[in-house]
Amino acid sequence: MLENPSLTGNGASPTPGQEGYGAAQIQVLEGLEAVRRRPGMYIGSTDESGLHHLFFEVIDNSIDEAMNGFASSIETVIHEDGSLSVTDDGRGIPVEIHPKTGKSALETVMTVLHAGGKFGDQGGYKVSGGLHGVGVSVVNALSAWLVAEVFLDGVHYRQRYERGQPVTPLEQVGPTKRRGTRIRFQPDPEIFPNTTWQVDRIVRRVRELSFLNRGVFFHVLDERDQREHFFQYHGGIRSFVEHLNRNHEVLHPTIHFEQTVGSTYVEVALQYTTGYGESVLPYANNIRTSEGGTHLAGFRAALTRSVNDYARKNNLIKNGETTLTGEDVREGLTAILNIRLQEPQFEGQTKTKLGNSEIRGLVESVVAEQLSTYFEEHPNEARRIVEKALTAARAREAARRARELTRRKSALEVSALPGKLADCTWTDPDRCELYIVEGDSAGGTAKQGRDRRFQAIMPLRGKILNVEKARVDKMLANAEIRNMITALGTGIGEEFDASKLRYGRIILMTDADVDGAHIRTLLLTFFYRYMPQLVEDGCLYIALPPLYGIRKGKAMYYAYSDEELEQVLAEIGRKGATIQRYKGLGEMNAEQLWETTMNPETRTIKQVTLGDAAAADEIFTVLMGEKVEPRREFIQTHAREVENLDI
Repeated sequence: MLENPSLTGNGASPTPGQEGYGAAQIQVLEGLEAVRRRPGMYIGSTDESGLHHLFFEVIDNSIDEAMNGFASSIETVIHEDGSLSVTDDGRGIPVEIHPKTGKSALETVMTVLHAGGKFGDQGGYKVSGGLHGVGVSVVNALSAWLVAEVFLDGVHYRQRYERGQPVTPLEQVGPTKRRGTRIRFQPDPEIFPNTTWQVDRIVRRVRELSFLNRGVFFHVLDERDQREHFFQYHGGIRSFVEHLNRNHEVLHPTIHFEQTVGSTYVEVALQYTTGYGESVLPYANNIRTSEGGTHLAGFRAALTRSVNDYARKNNLIKNGETTLTGEDVREGLTAILNIRLQEPQFEGQTKTKLGNSEIRGLVESVVAEQLSTYFEEHPNEARRIVEKALTAARAREAARRARELTRRKSALEVSALPGKLADCTWTDPDRCELYIVEGDSAGGTAKQGRDRRFQAIMPLRGKILNVEKARVDKMLANAEIRNMITALGTGIGEEFDASKLRYGRIILMTDADVDGAHIRTLLLTFFYRYMPQLVEDGCLYIALPPLYGIRKGKAMYYAYSDEELEQVLAEIGRKGATIQRYKGLGEMNAEQLWETTMNPETRTIKQVTLGDAAAADEIFTVLMGEKVEPRREFIQTHAREVENLDI
């Protein structure tokens, strides 16, 4: 029998593709080197989201001190040099020598992954948002420099690090009357393309934390413009709900309850509005679990069961009416679910979903018991909630009939697609894109100018319905919205299925004028309310057509703002240049529209992101909701910012 030459050790030829692959090619990354090599594993990405995740990790450590009763004040400062610091008045990171590492406890925490005071029963915290022990060490690894200061037992300690490595010993600066910890760091430009802090993003997170930790004082200072923000909410998440609903008509006072079962603390605040949307924000140990988890599942189950039980017990559901669904019961609901537990099981370092199986039953039991008691003690409020859900159920049934018109029976049934849709020939969603275009005229031009292999065109006639003011049955009666839903193929609301999406990119292309901006806002409202996962998954884009076309001789130039126009004219000279101001997409011919707005090689499109659910919900409510006064105040507040804008 011939021996397989690939298995011999003497003169054997290596398997193709395996040349030079041996023990020497196996890399061992020590210390924080792995973090710098693969930062996305620890902070999600190196874009602006990842940059601000560094801040979240640092302030979460201070929050853990406050959550366990050791800190009452937290200060965040954006310094003029671009660094950021977080200071608390907690216990201070220990500085004595660690028995296993031989280094100070501070240096151990800052330089060793999976080192911290949050592991098991012997840790320094009953509950915490951190559980992997990698947060602050990751921040250290991804910072050009970091200075850790500890105020402990009357002594001020300090140590400096550069790219994760200590460059000074732990030193005693002098005596102090303070206590706590200050972490100041400069994000590393070798890791992050953009290291500029967005104060609005930071303030939103701090305000959120102030609601979740009632009574704790927060201070944010931006030294770049000397603006300050102060937060302290003694009402806690009750104040949070009232803050979110301040631009809504509400049905009843805020319902609030809290209960501790064993080592787990459950707190809920909820209030119904006259609106149609649902805004339920779940938190676990101060971390917003944007993808939900077992605690949210328990809350939803208990809410649905409690409302149904009360309705049946009091004969509020008439004969022939079906049981209220979760969707019915949550229409118009604003709620905050805040739990604190030991040993949370988050999915991934970015902690977007809670997985503790025992938490579902615990939360469901607490919420069901507390709501049942509230309904018995407040029958008027309970009846309003039930009536709201019953109205939603009747509308749901009407919507079900309307929704049938938007469904495609199979992927091959082309006749089910809207007649106005000019579909593409490729069928791989990852390679295809849908342009939703304002107006039949511009839609016709786009159809002529597109690459029909991967670009589909859906023209819209006029302005679509404002879904912020309409229930789902009325929304589905709108022909333009029905056509969009059918074209995309995913369904909406609880029936949404991202796997059925027919286009990897949805691009909104409207005129660069006031009407175009209005139509774009109406479309964004629709996607945010009924297909938010498309926004979260980064599928939604806004096309940016040019404002000006400049022709000189046979050359054509485009400018997207007045500033760009001046730059172009300065480069090519004004003499002999013909300037055309595009008031609408229809003023461009097919070739120009392709070159400026549709050609992937030359176009400019802007991805729509969902940075903060509460802020997004608020702005859509203010601009598109029923109340006029908040919209007037918003316009008056921001009028000066746009009074010189040429639109």
